[in-house]
Amino acid sequence: MKLEEWNSQIKRGTLEFCVLLLLEPEVRYGYELISILEQWPMVAAGESTIYPLLRRLLKDGLLCAFWQDTAEGLPPRKYYSLTAAGKTQLTAMKNHWNTLTATIQTIQEGHYEHSSEHISGKG
Repeated sequence: MKLEEWNSQIKRGTLEFCVLLLLEPEVRYGYELISILEQWPMVAAGESTIYPLLRRLLKDGLLCAFWQDTAEGLPPRKYYSLTAAGKTQLTAMKNHWNTLTATIQTIQEGHYEHSSEHISGKG
């Protein structure tokens, strides 16, 4: 697998987590999420990625949405927020993410036990 493909898989797998994290402290509209994510190229995503993701999260019951007029007289914006199920999902994802990243860090730093039995195929 090429590095570019690996990066794409990581991005797809973590984008939902990042969106939920951004919606945890406050309600946001779709373009606002896109703009915030642009700060980090690893998770930056355009409209063709974010809006289908938001629709799926709504369908899955993790988000709710409402329309709100803008003060500038622009068209109304659709705002998204976490539902109770979304908050529960996010907590579970945080726990899993923290365990995963700690595990990877431990392996990366070489802090693990290994047995010659496993290496030789005897275990």
